[in-house]
Amino acid sequence: MLHSSGGRPQNPRGLLIAEVAQATQRLADAGVPSPRFDAEELAAYVHGVKRGELHLVPDSDFDARYWEAVSRREAREPLQHITGRAFFRYLELQVGPGVFVPRPETESVAGWAIDAVRAMDVAEPLIVDLCTGSGAIALALAQEVPRSRVHAVELDEGAYGWAAKNVEGSRVVLHHGDALTALPELDGQVDLVVSNPPYIPLTEWEYVAPEARDHDPELALFSGEDGLSTIRGLERTAHRLLRPGGLVVVEHADTQGGQVPWIFTEDRGWADAADHPDLNNRPRFATARREVP
Repeated sequence: MLHSSGGRPQNPRGLLIAEVAQATQRLADAGVPSPRFDAEELAAYVHGVKRGELHLVPDSDFDARYWEAVSRREAREPLQHITGRAFFRYLELQVGPGVFVPRPETESVAGWAIDAVRAMDVAEPLIVDLCTGSGAIALALAQEVPRSRVHAVELDEGAYGWAAKNVEGSRVVLHHGDALTALPELDGQVDLVVSNPPYIPLTEWEYVAPEARDHDPELALFSGEDGLSTIRGLERTAHRLLRPGGLVVVEHADTQGGQVPWIFTEDRGWADAADHPDLNNRPRFATARREVP
């Protein structure tokens, strides 16, 4: 139906799409790794629609706050801190300053753990997530293994606060404490221990992406000169917690693939230590089984 405004339809659409194109270029120039996705995600967030619905937003509804959000991302503030949400497998998590933003690579870690627990001949598997951060891995396991009993441990005060928000109403039991001394009451009973611990060497600080270096908690990133200090401690914790035959799953940097399985050695009570790739086929996490006497 044509109108008197020179034949143009009412509520013309196209302004937001044009602005997203400009924003994409600005973010690309700023070195943002996924400029188009981020520009679209910010537009969807500001305008209260899904990314696939941006073309439906009338020009008259364009919100200038979009450019405030783009400027923040241009300064390399994490996308998830601006939107306040992070997606992980089938979850939408609340995140912000003070908590490590879950990465897509960690979905491979959670997926392996979920498959391993499902394959166990255990009616109600007992699972512990150490260094839980936002609670992403613990919540994924609780959601996708419905009869599991999941405990999550976080030391950092800020991260613990975010985890508490995310696990509210779930079956995850959250503990505020040190992963290396946590949950002695569960010693020898746990079916699976999983962790995405800090693993960046202190010597690599200057090479870390600004989103992580300037915004993620240092406690969630760095772990000694070689990055493996926390993982060495977790090896002992996992051995203490696990029942004979129980499994441990630990994320690490793609450059540490040859090193982490050697922490879980036979003389320390482990079997079947192995490395596994992420979705990009890079070494991403190690697994081992507590030896059966």
